[in-house]
Order: sequence, then C-alpha cells, then structure tokens
Amino acid sequence: MKAVTTFPATEPDPAPVDVVLPCLNEAEALPWVLARIPAGWRALVVDNGSTDGSAELARGLGATVVQEERRGFGAACHAGLLATTADIVCFCDCDASLDPSLLVPFVREVRDGEADLVLGRRRPQGRGAWPAHARAGNIALAGMLRRRTGLRLHDLGPLRAARRADLLALGLTDRRSGYPLQMVVRAADAGLRVAEHDVPYLPRTGDSKVTGTWRGTWQAVRDMRRVLAEPPTPAGVSTTGSFSSPQGANSL
Repeated sequence: MKAVTTFPATEPDPAPVDVVLPCLNEAEALPWVLARIPAGWRALVVDNGSTDGSAELARGLGATVVQEERRGFGAACHAGLLATTADIVCFCDCDASLDPSLLVPFVREVRDGEADLVLGRRRPQGRGAWPAHARAGNIALAGMLRRRTGLRLHDLGPLRAARRADLLALGLTDRRSGYPLQMVVRAADAGLRVAEHDVPYLPRTGDSKVTGTWRGTWQAVRDMRRVLAEPPTPAGVSTTGSFSSPQGANSL
C-alpha cells in the first residue's frame, strides 16, 4: 500500500474553532474522540437519538451537546453547524475512525487563505477500516462528482474544515447521507477553493450506521445521486492543495 502522507504534528492554533461531531450511540468511542480535540477548541456533540447514554457521557467529558431529534446524518451535521459560533467550523465522525487532532493544519490552511474547504482523504489503516462495498460506493461517487463539478477529489470523507459564513451561505438542504456531498458540490458551484489531504482512517468503534452493509452503502449512494442531479449554480470551480487543477490531479 502506498505510504500515508499526513501533516506533521503541530501545536493547535489558539483561535477558537468549533468541531461538529454527529453522534448516534457512540458511547464507546466518545472518550477517545473528545480526548483528541485540540486545546482551546469546542466540541459540539450532536446527539441524534442515542439510547446508550452518549449525550450524558459527552457532557461529562466537557463537550457541548446539541439535540437533534430528526434522524439522519445530514440533520445532525446541520444542527451542529447552526449551533456553532466560531469563525471556522470542522466536522469529524464520532466513531473513533478519524482523529480530530488532524484538523489543526486544515484549520490553519483555511485561516491563512490557502483554501476555503479542506477535506481529509481517508487512507485505511489495517483490516476492516473501510469495507470493500463502502470503498466502491465512494469511488463511484468521486467519479460522478468529477463529471458534475470538475473537482478531481478521491474521497468525500467526513473530516473537513471551512469558514462558518461560507458554509451557511451554501444553503444546504439535504438531511440524509447526501449532506457531505452537497456541501462539496455547492462549494464548487460557489467558486470556493477545495483542497484534499491524506489522513489515516482507523477501524471504527461500534457498528456503522450507514456503510456497514451493502444496503446502507447503496442507500447513501442513492441519496448522493439526488444531490448530483441538482441544477448547478453558475460559478467557476477552483481547487487548491493536493489538486491544483483538474489537469494536474491524480486519477482515481
């Protein structure tokens, strides 16, 4: 396997940042995830109907808990976005598959004006980190995204950072599995600069709510196909970071 390229370890930026963590029965993973939130940043755990005490545990660990009764990954993510107050907002899954401390250079890239939306390209570490059916769905969606927007991205991963004002201006409406894709599509339509960087992807703690089965994966693909069918808004596409232009990007 190709070696994983990650950012070097850095001290967290002291400026305030909000990290949105959509959560559905993640009590087992929460201590690990919250312990890795950079110092000075605020963790917003969006409880999406957990029955395992996730909300209470998150509060006890110092996180801000947002309740979102309407089920759906997008519903949880957007409720978290609306609850944020920091200039820069990050998103990270709450299942211990991704380390939120890896967001530090993402935030710096946004703050320094080098990119408007920074995404983590997941690089699986060990067996079971990313099931074959989930990878297949992701590859198919990345290809459709390229045809729709011109963005030559490899992944639609949940680890990401952007300015709050830019995200709110996108008018995101999907409240299911299409939310992460809609964010990227509308960012591209709005002319925002999108960057992608490798991040380690670990075997998740607990059961997957979306991509743990073929059925869940292809339901997510169907949700995202609906997003790609939306008419584009007139704007240019610009990329930065690992992929400076469609011609210079690596293929899937």
